[in-house]
Amino acid sequence: MTINEIKEILQVLTESGVAEIEVQRGENRVWIKRAMLPQEVQVVQAAAPVAMAAPVAVAAVAPVAAPVAAKVEETLPVIKSPIVGTFYESASPGSAPFVKVGDTVHAGQVLCIIESMKLMNEIEAEAPGVIVAKLVPNGKPVEYGESLFTYRPA
Repeated sequence: MTINEIKEILQVLTESGVAEIEVQRGENRVWIKRAMLPQEVQVVQAAAPVAMAAPVAVAAVAPVAAPVAAKVEETLPVIKSPIVGTFYESASPGSAPFVKVGDTVHAGQVLCIIESMKLMNEIEAEAPGVIVAKLVPNGKPVEYGESLFTYRPA
């Protein structure tokens, strides 16, 4: 791994607000961890109670417009991020989101995009259901295993 590659990793880490990253190429491994400040997470109110995500760590605390307190319905499944990156609800700025709260989705339908290391990764529904809550604001960093959506199985 070259110094320029490490600098690029540091730049992505800084821009995305990710708290920790590990990159391995062959026998070379770089692990970077930095102190972060917590951020509030916005939950969109649905007809039924929804789950609230755990706080996301980001470089700066950004105010969230009108967060909605919600009761946790523990029986609802959660769609989690399979990678670290930036959450996007639509294919491009200004276009309609892939899904909205209340939408019925089918297995294989694209729910969002997570940008990681300049690659756009489509996150698809694994099973049919109805989206109950979107747990991450558009354009915000997400970590591996972080909850993105809750849904009610069809």
